[in-house]
Amino acid sequence: MTILKRGSIGNEVKVLQKRLLEIGFNPGDQDGEYGGGTEAAVRAFQLSKGLLADGIAGRRTSAALNIPEISIEPGRSLSIAEVTVERVSHIFPDAPIGNIKKHLPPVLDELLAADLSDKPMVLMALATIRAETAGFEPINEYKSKYNTSPSGYPFDLYDNRADLGNTGKPDGEKYKGRGFIQLTGRHNYKVIGEKIGLGNKLIEKPELANDSEIAARILAAFLKEKELRIKKELLEGDLRAARKLVNGGSHGLDRFSEAYNIGQKEIPDIT
Repeated sequence: MTILKRGSIGNEVKVLQKRLLEIGFNPGDQDGEYGGGTEAAVRAFQLSKGLLADGIAGRRTSAALNIPEISIEPGRSLSIAEVTVERVSHIFPDAPIGNIKKHLPPVLDELLAADLSDKPMVLMALATIRAETAGFEPINEYKSKYNTSPSGYPFDLYDNRADLGNTGKPDGEKYKGRGFIQLTGRHNYKVIGEKIGLGNKLIEKPELANDSEIAARILAAFLKEKELRIKKELLEGDLRAARKLVNGGSHGLDRFSEAYNIGQKEIPDIT
């Protein structure tokens, strides 16, 4: 099964071209060659449907076109199989190999479950983890000048952060950053907990956010919510903007960018 993109040839491209013409997106000659006209028509169709406008007829675009004859995105297990412990160890040079062996499988499982197994989103997930925890393991937020006052108790500056949904002591420390993505604040623990099927469990036991499987599920849920916006930034090559969508700023941008760029080289493209 293959993705149809510029340079593709054959009957599947003809089927695509015919369908595009039928619904008002003229690709030019219906010659079975995926050239500039077909690419432009696909991109226009994608924009009309709110899809990532990359001009590639992958799984989601093909489904939106309602063309069962078109082979769609490669089997996800094949793409995930390329994300090996050895390759990921090059993306995380400071991580113990045992951490990668332990935590990589649940991360990949949750990306698969969330339909985030294409290369850009897998790299986005790995680069996000690298920016937050170079050791490739779920961790607690460290005490710093940003969360703790000079003479205060740990995380006292978070206690009354209404933007985080905190309502006073001990919310600051109780709902400090945890996991692969540093989930922070009572509100986020509640919303994400419900979204991933845990109800109020994260509110009651916030330390669960450091459980490997739950941390991976939280990461996948957060990336899924912003998937289209993230992909648009990655398509433009704007890693800073992609990082900001997750972090809200540029914290860890150097580590994030390094990991993403190493991953681009280490993990083969799926054709």
